[in-house]
Amino acid sequence: MTLQAIEHVQLAMPAGEEERARGFYRDLLGLPEQPKPPELARRGGAWFESDRVKVHLGVESPFTPARKAHVAFLVDRVADLAERARAAGYEVKADEDLPGFERFYIYDPFGNRLEFMTAVEGGR
Repeated sequence: MTLQAIEHVQLAMPAGEEERARGFYRDLLGLPEQPKPPELARRGGAWFESDRVKVHLGVESPFTPARKAHVAFLVDRVADLAERARAAGYEVKADEDLPGFERFYIYDPFGNRLEFMTAVEGGR
């Protein structure tokens, strides 16, 4: 048995905040929303999926954001994304670049920390 890939990532969100999730995951990040299966839809939350990236948000009560644990996404222009996120009112934090990567943390509307990275010249 060997791991082959990550099929999706699930993050937590508070109940009733699907519109705020759409504003971030669909509108800012450009991930299309996908309908949840009916047996899961009644739980709330939302699924955002492209061909290569799948982020599922599930309702957690009581909700506590993941301020340290995070997922890291590769993007083509991280500085542009960080600027758009700041302009839209999302919390953005720069961090020291890792060898071969420029990166920022952007917090979703619920306070979950997400890392966004762009490979730079000489990267791995």
